[in-house]
Amino acid sequence: MTAFVTNSFDQAPPLPSLRARMMTRASRMLIKRWPRRSPESVLRWARLLFNSPGLMNIFHARGMEINQVDEGAVRGEWLAPRECASPQRVLLFLHGGGYVSCSPRSHRAITANLARMLGQRVFCLDYRLAPEHPFPAAVDDAAAAYAWLLHQGIEPRNIAVAGDSAGGGLVLATLLRLRRTGAPLPAGAVCISPWLDLTGTYPYRNAETCSMFWHSDVANFSSLYLKGAPPEQEEASPLFGDLAGLPPVFTLVSCSEMLYDDALRLHEKAGKSGVRSVLRAYPGLAHDWPLAVGLIPEARQALLEIADFLRSVQL
Repeated sequence: MTAFVTNSFDQAPPLPSLRARMMTRASRMLIKRWPRRSPESVLRWARLLFNSPGLMNIFHARGMEINQVDEGAVRGEWLAPRECASPQRVLLFLHGGGYVSCSPRSHRAITANLARMLGQRVFCLDYRLAPEHPFPAAVDDAAAAYAWLLHQGIEPRNIAVAGDSAGGGLVLATLLRLRRTGAPLPAGAVCISPWLDLTGTYPYRNAETCSMFWHSDVANFSSLYLKGAPPEQEEASPLFGDLAGLPPVFTLVSCSEMLYDDALRLHEKAGKSGVRSVLRAYPGLAHDWPLAVGLIPEARQALLEIADFLRSVQL
């Protein structure tokens, strides 16, 4: 098991693998060049490119018991390995997709592999998407899913929450909601390439080098999600919230992606707030690279690090 040091910031080996460099180049050609004439065009392309579950999900789901859930405000899927060594422990996963796209099925590369690595159940929430269901619908659904897990008798100390991209921001927004309402907090949180500031005002240093997004994408996606709500609200942009009292946070980010600044700001603010924070930065990779597990070695390495962190907090 990896020993995680409070408020540590570590960088992975200096050069990405050849396969990772090829994937980053492909992302730049396929995603960064899509038409961005309006938020509506961004929505169409995001759903076209990100919603596809891909053939790799058949590979990732092997050996998994997958059960669909549709219980009022809580929809999603349970994933459990055939040998579930820790059935009392649960990971609540909140998928990314700019709050407008993706699903539990599209993220089985992460959820199924984490379930297998941890030997425990993962519940991936199928929260309502914008613009049909704007802010704060996603936060409402995530908080409801957490309360649903507690109602099933799962102890907070046995629950961790994780998410990628917009889902990483939703993780922090959900923790802030839970703290505000007096709910018991989970054991820990994982944020993969998190989107934490929806204002679009920050001067991102990697807007040019990022292989997927431009600075203008922040305004486009946030307008679709917020529908006029102030982006400075802590449940919209968790970087504007008070992080004191939150559980340990593990953050993964690429040094060359646009959201690198969001991850750095989270790590710095968490440390100043007395929150145990671990930041791992990988060089030269595409945004949200753990989704490419099975294709690039850095993806599996990242998931193994997440699994080690979760074991360290779910005691």
